[in-house]
Amino acid sequence: MKMTESVPAVDGSTAPSAASADGSSATRAIPLTDRLRDTDLANEIEFMTARARSIGSARANAMLAELDLRVRSYSVLSLACSGQNPSQRELAGFLSLDPSQIVALVDHLENRGAVTREQDARDRRSKVIVATPAGRDLYQRAGAIIRAAEDRSLRGLSPAEREQLRSLLRRVAFEPTP
Repeated sequence: MKMTESVPAVDGSTAPSAASADGSSATRAIPLTDRLRDTDLANEIEFMTARARSIGSARANAMLAELDLRVRSYSVLSLACSGQNPSQRELAGFLSLDPSQIVALVDHLENRGAVTREQDARDRRSKVIVATPAGRDLYQRAGAIIRAAEDRSLRGLSPAEREQLRSLLRRVAFEPTP
């Protein structure tokens, strides 16, 4: 029999993978991320933020599945519910997505009756995305799920550390660069 090595899933759990070369019959779990945590890559901010995003998005997507939403569609719905009446172009820019991706996300939400496209009072050539009452209800339910996913992702941080992280990320994400 071969020994099973465990590989971390996106959420940090382990799953069986390739067998060991020694052919031993013992089975043990070796979380591979533990071996790699002290590498140069694991200390790079860009990598850590990308990994945190990947883990958090995977968790939130799994939790949002019960509402037939994903993080991206939730993001569009959230902005539609903000009262800002964003255009599809504004959504694409703010969410750093290709405009064609925004069209598909809005189409999905519109087909569900969660949003409508309305003429932009500022630019008649443009459409804004507005939440419907059903969309606002869906947003409330999805928001509770997102907050639960965030709590799970940040469970190792104190409330003060969470606010510090939020503040630092806002500065990185939204402050203009020189």
